[in-house]
Amino acid sequence: MRKTIIAVLLLAAGSARAAPADDVQALAWMAGSWVHEADGVTVRETWLTPIGGAMAGAAQTNRPGKRPSLEFTSITAEPAGATFTARVGTQPPTPFVLKPGPAGEAVFENLAHDFPQRVIYRRCGEDLCARVEGTMNGKLEGEDWRYTRVR
Repeated sequence: MRKTIIAVLLLAAGSARAAPADDVQALAWMAGSWVHEADGVTVRETWLTPIGGAMAGAAQTNRPGKRPSLEFTSITAEPAGATFTARVGTQPPTPFVLKPGPAGEAVFENLAHDFPQRVIYRRCGEDLCARVEGTMNGKLEGEDWRYTRVR
């Protein structure tokens, strides 16, 4: 009897975890066009509303006197869980898997990547806050953006 109860509890705990497509749908709060401007640098990021377990995104960074840099991203339902994949320049696509967390926050992690190891999004009131972070030379490093919605 005790083994049966333990098995039922384990099955219930496993089924309580959302399916990756549901995890992607729960990120609808990221959708929209966003901009961050500081020190003459403009960063624009756009996310499409999730549909069918996928979201598509694009970012453009403009620095004075430099060519714009572009990044193409996606969040898709994968067997490992909802996965943020970054495509930057000629680098191979880099996947980061969503970690469990509170509503209004998404922490994607890939500890095998050099930098960053985490890509983080969270709601900051009406704004969208983003952070990349990871360990470099034994020290936690990061960069933050606070985006406002483009109207």
